[in-house]
Amino acid sequence: MQDDLFSSQHIAARVAHRSAASSAASRTVTDNLPTLPTQQALRAAEASLPNPSSAEYLAGQDATAVCEHIVRDIVPALNGQGSSARYYGFVTGGVLPVAEWADNVVSRLDQNVQVHLPEQTVATAVEDAALEMLVHVLGLSDGGQQWSGRTFTTGATASNVIGLACGREVSVANKAPGKDASVGELGLLAACATAGVSEIQVLTSAGHSSLYKAAGIMGIGRASVKELPAAQDQPWKLNLDALEAALSKEGTASIIAISAGDVNSGRFALAGKAEWVRVRKLADKYGAWIHVDGAFGIFGKVLPKDDSQYALIHERLEGIELADSITVDGHKLLNVPYDCGMFFTRSAATLQAVFTNPNAAYLSSSSAASIASPLNIGLENSRRFRALPAYAVLLSEGRPGLAALVGNMVLLARHIAEYLRDSPHYDLLPDEPASFDEVFMVTLFRAKDDALNQVLVDKINATRDVYVSGTSWAGRKAVRVAVSNWRVDVERDFAVVKKVLDGVAEQQ
Repeated sequence: MQDDLFSSQHIAARVAHRSAASSAASRTVTDNLPTLPTQQALRAAEASLPNPSSAEYLAGQDATAVCEHIVRDIVPALNGQGSSARYYGFVTGGVLPVAEWADNVVSRLDQNVQVHLPEQTVATAVEDAALEMLVHVLGLSDGGQQWSGRTFTTGATASNVIGLACGREVSVANKAPGKDASVGELGLLAACATAGVSEIQVLTSAGHSSLYKAAGIMGIGRASVKELPAAQDQPWKLNLDALEAALSKEGTASIIAISAGDVNSGRFALAGKAEWVRVRKLADKYGAWIHVDGAFGIFGKVLPKDDSQYALIHERLEGIELADSITVDGHKLLNVPYDCGMFFTRSAATLQAVFTNPNAAYLSSSSAASIASPLNIGLENSRRFRALPAYAVLLSEGRPGLAALVGNMVLLARHIAEYLRDSPHYDLLPDEPASFDEVFMVTLFRAKDDALNQVLVDKINATRDVYVSGTSWAGRKAVRVAVSNWRVDVERDFAVVKKVLDGVAEQQ
């Protein structure tokens, strides 16, 4: 008898949402649990955890009792980042039903996707197909570019580590043409000595914190990440004149890190194709590597090109395919389970030069293999089959479904921005434009009243109906709303946000 997990009835029960072809704009919202658990639920869950001083500690329990404990005590104390449309604190997305089902398949069959073994499993072929689908749905193949270097990662941080590793490899080698200056082979110190490089720098604007972390891991150093903003009031914009001056520094290898979606404002480092072309020419002139942190911003590429309200987002992203490598985060706007990220580069040879796993004959694939074994192109040797949920979403949603999904997020963010601009209680940040076409899916604001502003995040989150995160803007506290869940209902969710923000302001 067929396992219930794979039965058509089980699939239908778990994947209870519309198909993109029949109803791309509508979604059945179910299980919309509270955005944050109650304080009572949190304390009760903590009290229910095993006590090391108990005589029954680690004595073993019946599986049914364990399940009952988890459902009764643990589940009510978990936050709603995956189940609530109004979890806006971090760009965490949610889990589309088809992705949840696929992830259950992954757990049941427990593939270790490390070596391309086409005679034993189709897992690596599915992974490669999912990555190819993503290349096309994000328009990265525009202009004929090939992104043959690609792999799944645990998320944007891991992808940024890979991006800086590739950038370190190429930018150092470019300073020593005709010599062997491979960091992956010789090591950082020997390669830099061979190339006459005394410094590796990462040039960016409004770089994500994970960029600094990646620089530390790579031996480049957090202090070598240099912010080059075009203006203090627009820190996300990259100053191209300052970039050129920094690139020309003698004895220095450079990685240019472009933010495609600043974490605070959601804005883009480059204005459009002309600036991308200039950066590409500068990188080629000075032997630099261009890495894009497009964790969530790159999903602006799935919005309909023929819809004028998204024209400016497309303009900002036009030219992104000129980069050398790109970070994408699946567990953000693609709405697949944690953990899931992707990394793309146009140089498959560079990826293998850095991440080849040598001296392990038992892990070899066929010499005729057309797909690289993942252990030779990424950080991990042991890997979960995280590609399957992404494959399921890309296949089920297609371009129309993803456009509708991301479009709802953008429309809600803009609706909230319009409310904030006209509110007597709040200031919309970073500015108050006549048009909201710059707003992607992040909205930033603060209270006009400074006393309220000091406690604004806590007061909003205390309602347990909306969760936001605090940040800093121009040296003062601010609030960040990041819309990323597939359950978004623009009118319903805006009404709740407005009620919460009005209530917090009026209680002051």
